Amino acid sequence: MTIRKITLFVSALLAATFAMGQTNGSNSPYSRYGFGLLNDRYSARTTDMAGTGLGSRSGAALNVLNPASYSAIDSLTFLFDAGLTLQNNYLTEGSLKVNARNTSLDYITVGFRLRSRLGFSLGLLPYSTVGYDFSRKSTMQTQAGEVTQTNAYKGDGGLHVAYAGIGWEPLRGLSVGANFGYLWGDIDHSVTSSFSDATISTLRRQYSASLHTYKADFGLQYVQAIGKKHTLTLGLSYGLGHDINRNAFFYDLKSVGNRFVGDTIGTAKAFALPTSFGAGLSWTWNRSLTLSVDYNLQKWADVRMPELSVGADGRYIYNVSKGQLLDRSRFSAGVEYIANEEGLRWRDHVRYRAGFSYASPYVRVNGQDGPKSYIISAGVGLPVNTNYSNRCIVNLGVQYEHVAPGAKTLLKEDYIRFTIGISFNERWFAKWKAQ
Repeated sequence: MTIRKITLFVSALLAATFAMGQTNGSNSPYSRYGFGLLNDRYSARTTDMAGTGLGSRSGAALNVLNPASYSAIDSLTFLFDAGLTLQNNYLTEGSLKVNARNTSLDYITVGFRLRSRLGFSLGLLPYSTVGYDFSRKSTMQTQAGEVTQTNAYKGDGGLHVAYAGIGWEPLRGLSVGANFGYLWGDIDHSVTSSFSDATISTLRRQYSASLHTYKADFGLQYVQAIGKKHTLTLGLSYGLGHDINRNAFFYDLKSVGNRFVGDTIGTAKAFALPTSFGAGLSWTWNRSLTLSVDYNLQKWADVRMPELSVGADGRYIYNVSKGQLLDRSRFSAGVEYIANEEGLRWRDHVRYRAGFSYASPYVRVNGQDGPKSYIISAGVGLPVNTNYSNRCIVNLGVQYEHVAPGAKTLLKEDYIRFTIGISFNERWFAKWKAQ
């Protein structure tokens, strides 16, 4: 590993940290709730397979979904994987239709082998995104006549994870692993009420929090060969749930001249991360065709979140409570096909992928269950080199997501995403001999 390459990687990692802090992958009013929209895109391969990968392992590709897979990393290579998404969001509410576009950096990860049967990975991943800006108008009667009230809703922020992980194969076919991460980010929501009557003060309710905490995820994989051409891999995962010792703040403000004044209410230990469980099964035939299925459960119903209420005296109360969110279940299935991994022709190494997923809601909207998510995805991995190793792959994918609300009166969303990723597989650790 050369100093120049290490410097390039560190520079890329710092640039990615800045980029994740500046970009926002959401234009959804549903990101008002919970931690926002949760991220399920961790690599081009798993994204093209609709987020499936707990039972996947490869010596030439990183799988962050299950850290036990790091033990399969090839002994001579350094893996680098990065990707971004171009997204169109079509929002429909009754006869009203709106189109929003944005671009986001999805991930940047690296991995290499430390020693025999021991692999290492680190990287940056988005955990959730918050982003919306919309308004609603209503009328009310006053002594001066009819007044129009405009409520402007705005949200911004999100959470990110920087992780380091290790995967170890203590017994042939059995691997265990862990990702330890630092989760951080800011979440801001506001509702500004303005009036057509200039004598009425503008009102603003603002919610903000700055979070940082640890994150720990564990994985296990067991590989069983069946005959000479079939391989079955079982994958299990566990995410550690815990309280986040950070405060949340509510600001009740009104305009006085050119500034806002009012009260601030804070509440301590306002958040928590959910405990999560996952299980996946992957079947591979002749190192050519791979079929995978995953199931994940996140226990959001047990998570602490801040809640605003009004006391008997009419004053706002900002407390922490459980039960505001819903347990989230996610099922996904994916397929990958490569004609001949050891072939000499370029087309032998093209990878074709497709997948489907369903996720139940984890938030409530106006007292009702939030939207369900249905995803269909497809993509290809195109080798750049035509030599035997095919060490660089450009991944192109398309994904369609339908967000179906629990009530007909709620907002419907349809996403079309185009994903672009690049995977490098360089031989950094090989020793060359002079002839």
